[in-house]
Amino acid sequence: MNIYFACSITGGRQDEKIYGEIVRFLQSQGHDVPSAVFALPRDVDENAMNPVEVYQRDTQWISECDVLIAEVTTPSHGVGYEIGYALHVGKPVLCLHRRSVDISKMITGNPDINLRVVDYKSWEEVEGKLQAFLET
Repeated sequence: MNIYFACSITGGRQDEKIYGEIVRFLQSQGHDVPSAVFALPRDVDENAMNPVEVYQRDTQWISECDVLIAEVTTPSHGVGYEIGYALHVGKPVLCLHRRSVDISKMITGNPDINLRVVDYKSWEEVEGKLQAFLET
């Protein structure tokens, strides 16, 4: 399966560890994650990239993916946009967030049948919720 992984880049990297765990799990299950680089420590400054190229690259990856999985604990304008874009083009979307953090009501209040929002407390919960989402 081709999976677009979305996470905060310029909005904050405090959840970088879980981003990497999610991407490693998806890849270990044989999935292609073209956006896997977003989960890595920021060796490349995406702010230095041309915004038009970033938009074109990311929307193309989303259009080509089977599903979008987003870790939304850290607020991010870009991730919100990617979620909306994916839903607009009919992609199933899974939004994961730490149980102790409130997330945007624009996500939790969205009734789109392709959107699933789940919280987690531990990596084991994340793994189980990823597996359940990918099986449906």
